[in-house]
Amino acid sequence: MSLVCAISNEVPEHPCVSPVSNQVFERRLIEKYIAENGTDPMNGQPLSEEQLVDIKVSHPIRPKAPSATSIPAILKSLQDEWDAVMLHSFTLRQQLQTTRQELSHALYQHDAACRVIARLTKEVTAAREALATLKPQAGLVAPQAVPASQPAAALPNFFSNPEMCFSTAFFFLQLQDKATILTTERKKHKLIRRLQQFPQGLHSASVPGILALDLCPSDTNKVLTGGADKNVVVFDKNEEQIVATLKGHTKKVTSVIYHPSQSVVFSASPDTTIRVWSVTGGNCVQVVRAHEAGVTGLSLHATGDYLLSSSEDQYWAFSDIQTGRVLTKVTDESAGCALTCAQFHPDGLIFGTGTADSQIKIWDLKERTNVANFPGHSGPVTSIAFSENGYYLATGAQDSSLKLWDLRKLKNFKTITLDNNYEVKSLVFDQSGTYLAVGGSDIRVYICKQWSEVLNFTDHTGLVTGVAFGENAQFLTSAGMDRSLKFYSL
Repeated sequence: MSLVCAISNEVPEHPCVSPVSNQVFERRLIEKYIAENGTDPMNGQPLSEEQLVDIKVSHPIRPKAPSATSIPAILKSLQDEWDAVMLHSFTLRQQLQTTRQELSHALYQHDAACRVIARLTKEVTAAREALATLKPQAGLVAPQAVPASQPAAALPNFFSNPEMCFSTAFFFLQLQDKATILTTERKKHKLIRRLQQFPQGLHSASVPGILALDLCPSDTNKVLTGGADKNVVVFDKNEEQIVATLKGHTKKVTSVIYHPSQSVVFSASPDTTIRVWSVTGGNCVQVVRAHEAGVTGLSLHATGDYLLSSSEDQYWAFSDIQTGRVLTKVTDESAGCALTCAQFHPDGLIFGTGTADSQIKIWDLKERTNVANFPGHSGPVTSIAFSENGYYLATGAQDSSLKLWDLRKLKNFKTITLDNNYEVKSLVFDQSGTYLAVGGSDIRVYICKQWSEVLNFTDHTGLVTGVAFGENAQFLTSAGMDRSLKFYSL
């Protein structure tokens, strides 16, 4: 049963009841009547708005007017509703088109901003590289090299602000050209201060030769070597004594790594095994059997938990050092040749391997795929090394050449031809990325960016098989087939 207003005889939208006459009214109409007359319209008795009582009902549905019950009226009503729907749809389409245009404009602005950010980032990186190269040079320039009209203290302040590099690019180029000449002459004459050599007693004399070298990253006074006598030796430079001699391999030790934060070392051998050693305990704590042929390369991931290894069985493997479990093992079936060395990129997401057919292959660790190849050598690749900033890759092979590759452009930008029959056995960048050391027939140190030779050591009487920089390039360590361990104080 519907409520009906006593005044309009229609269903009220906001019904209320009068306590005076007990009739139902539309609140809007009864309020107007009370405002004009002050009485109940049904019996004339006094009535105020406060006396009205609202009736709570569900939303009332007004009955259609009699004129709307005919077929033509229903058709007209449907037509009106259809027109309203079409107008609403047209409005929504207009709003959608406007929103699309605004989104397209916003995306264009975002893309343009990304390009600007990328360009500025590239310029900042280039400026910082120039700054990193010029800082040590600026600190070593003699006072008389600075014009008398300029205060000497202004030079360090200039180099301490990388933002100034943008407005002084031409000035940097002038300084860099001059610094190249000064650095070459100064380094050759003043860089070497002292050579420290230790007795040839680290490894057995019956099977002479040190084949691998590494320094402890947290304490570069501790030296790790692997020898042809199948032993791994930890030597303390300050104490001038052997800390541990680790025995267990059945063939010569060709690769060694010192863990950066634990008293643990790793070694690899042609006996197909990788061994994890405790320096304090002096024993082997884990044997990783990832390959079926001799292990040729070893590299520790930046996390310190995983090892990369390469082998003559044409596979590279990624292993967990805690469990000794091989997590993945991959080969390039199209190549079909032995791997000769392996090295992680500093960020740990990619790595490089050298092959016996003179190829350098770059791999994506996550996808386990070969993402780039660097051909160019004409002999088996013997050593590879990534610079600490991750931009450059140095490679050496049995073709008496040293090649530098730009990983951003994926191309060879510099080839250093060495002496005839020069054998490259070891490559290493220092932590600042300023120097590159080459070990082989002798020891050579190159300054990065210019890639010019600044040092040459010929103290070893045999082939140099390992080189390593100390902290902040304060010294250079080398080991060779003459069983000697040498420290060059820089």
